[in-house]
Amino acid sequence: MKVFGDLLQAVGKTPMVRLNRITSEECAEVVVKIEYLNPGGSVKARSALSIITDAEEKGLLGPGSTIVECSSGNQGISLAMVGAIRGYKVVIFMPETMSSERRKILRAYGAEVILTPAGKDMKETIERSRKMAEEFAASEPNAFLSRQFDNEANPRAHQMTTALEILEQTDGRLDAFVSGIGTGGTITGVGRELKKVLPEVKIVAVEPSKASLFYGINDGIHAQEGIGDGVYPGILDSSIIDRVILVDDDDAIECARDLARKEGIFCGISSGTNVFGALQIARELGSGHRVVTLIPDGGEKYLSTALFRE
Repeated sequence: MKVFGDLLQAVGKTPMVRLNRITSEECAEVVVKIEYLNPGGSVKARSALSIITDAEEKGLLGPGSTIVECSSGNQGISLAMVGAIRGYKVVIFMPETMSSERRKILRAYGAEVILTPAGKDMKETIERSRKMAEEFAASEPNAFLSRQFDNEANPRAHQMTTALEILEQTDGRLDAFVSGIGTGGTITGVGRELKKVLPEVKIVAVEPSKASLFYGINDGIHAQEGIGDGVYPGILDSSIIDRVILVDDDDAIECARDLARKEGIFCGISSGTNVFGALQIARELGSGHRVVTLIPDGGEKYLSTALFRE
């Protein structure tokens, strides 16, 4: 392996692993892509690098610029990581309901963290955070609001990297791809490319049962941080989604625990959401098929949450 010029050159090319102990012989094969091995610890390294590079190329970012975003955690952390390497100040607006580990990691990267008040549900909570970020960016000289929910550089990162890696690593043999919806960047980018190459592949969205865009559910605060924000993303291409599965908090948490205890994959709650949905599709498809999903982040950001509560 060659010496990289900086850490950003290590983004992507994450391994894919077959699940063995939480599946059965009657199920389709379930393969997961370990995205927490990206710099910054999550799949969001891909979109953050793409968004910042795109802004630099367009002249929207330069010396003295400040990157501003609202984030439930991983996108903010990845922006802070890229910003540290590229020399930008980063300000992240984050709902106060998110785990304390996320705030500490952001500050470790040198980002300024501004906590925003929770609303009655996820939609109101995220919209408050977005509004405060927008107002701050409008008043700050040389601020760049990265707009992760609306920035086409987000899904483009996944179409040009994540999807191509999946196709290469599976030799183009997969029957379904399962993904949660946060900004919509991952499922849109990966789904578009997979559908282009494999028109018959099924793209399956998983959403928290308390916060579903497709079923119009917005029922309080849920535990599946990073997805189910209650806000319809401008970049989401719903035309490529074949099916939506709703996942309860308890099922997502228990699945994430099983991944650590039975597969050695120490992951976050949304990984449990993804794999819970993938296992459901695997049971329906049966042996001889293959289902792919992502492990978006690691478990270290969730030590204070219900995931590891005794």
